[in-house]
Amino acid sequence: MRILLIEDDRQIASGVEAGLSRAGHQMRVVHDGVYATEHLLREQHDLVILDLGLPGIDGMTLLARYRARNRTTPVIILTARDELEDKLSGLNAGADDYLIKPFALPELEARVRVLLRRSQHGEAAPERDVRLGRLRLSGNDRRMFIDARPLELSPREFAVLELLLQRQGRVVSKAQLQDHLATFAHPAGEGGDTVGDTAIEVYVHRVRKKLEDSDVEIVTVRGFGYLLQIRAGQ
Repeated sequence: MRILLIEDDRQIASGVEAGLSRAGHQMRVVHDGVYATEHLLREQHDLVILDLGLPGIDGMTLLARYRARNRTTPVIILTARDELEDKLSGLNAGADDYLIKPFALPELEARVRVLLRRSQHGEAAPERDVRLGRLRLSGNDRRMFIDARPLELSPREFAVLELLLQRQGRVVSKAQLQDHLATFAHPAGEGGDTVGDTAIEVYVHRVRKKLEDSDVEIVTVRGFGYLLQIRAGQ
């Protein structure tokens, strides 16, 4: 099973990674909320283990954003926050389990087994694909394709095209794109959390270039926003 461990304490992360790897799981470890968001956006996991006190983006915020995207992957919170209020907040935000540090590795392994077994026995249906012409968003692995060819997109380019595809045939305003992009954190080189009008125009331009050999196009509706549709003449 593929497990994403999001933990900024490298000693704890190393111990958990070693123990769950010995149990036969494929581990991916990240140490801050920014890179964790990218992995949650672009990769498919069977289970997520999440610390709350993360640099970059707090774990509670990360969890809320993840669940807002209708993701049903099991999440275990692993944290030193032992107040009842913290536990209730985590569970209400969408966590499936809550384990307080310090903890015994065998207990974590047991909780992982329970959640994976529950998930494997039909709790969550595969996320559906979204299509327009030859363009397809794969709901299972969060990737864009033109026919069978993967479309290489940065996280923010992906987010722009995702919203336009989900609302195909309808105008999407710059403000809506800004709100959508604000739910993501991105690696260095993509800018900060605030996305201005000029940045939106840049991302839309980049995506347009990458759609040139497809049968869909992004149309600018002046004064209103952008529209994704089948290319004229197709």
